[in-house]
Amino acid sequence: MFGKFGKFSLPRSGAFLSARLRPAAAEAARNEDGVAAVEFAFVAAPFFALLIAILDLALLFFAQASLETAVEQTARLVLTGQAMSQGLTVSQFQAAVCNALPSAFSCNGVMIDLQTASSFAGANTSAPTLTYDAHGNVTNAWKYQVGGPGTIQVMRVMYQWPIFPGPLNVNFANLSNGAYLLMATSVFRNEPQ
Repeated sequence: MFGKFGKFSLPRSGAFLSARLRPAAAEAARNEDGVAAVEFAFVAAPFFALLIAILDLALLFFAQASLETAVEQTARLVLTGQAMSQGLTVSQFQAAVCNALPSAFSCNGVMIDLQTASSFAGANTSAPTLTYDAHGNVTNAWKYQVGGPGTIQVMRVMYQWPIFPGPLNVNFANLSNGAYLLMATSVFRNEPQ
């Protein structure tokens, strides 16, 4: 077990290392310094990705609710006959919609489609398919038809809301350009005069 070197005996190298490392390994196993930091490192990436996704979704819900509120407010201009009696142009009507929206919206991105319908069943309330030019600008032709008293109106207001994918690529975009198409629709019959 011990090698002899004159008068002295030395432990063999394996037994010597084992005897010295065993208490150090046991001490390291008992030591919990830094455990919280390591555990946080495992949980941090999914936590922040989920937090960013929740904030992105909350902004999306806020934008949708804001657009619906603006459509409800400005549809009254058509419903009550004010748009017709004041002779509002499409740009003036768009300005009225923009004034009802929060500043997070760019007025240049608001698309308004106001048309008459022959019946409530025949009203087109579906989301349109957007077409783009080479520069990414929307090329759809929108209508602006303010009907007279008793006319059924379909008002669709659309906006391309920018979406920012989070660290885990959680992406709520529904358009090819990486944006989300917000749309608020109101179908109503104009009041009689």
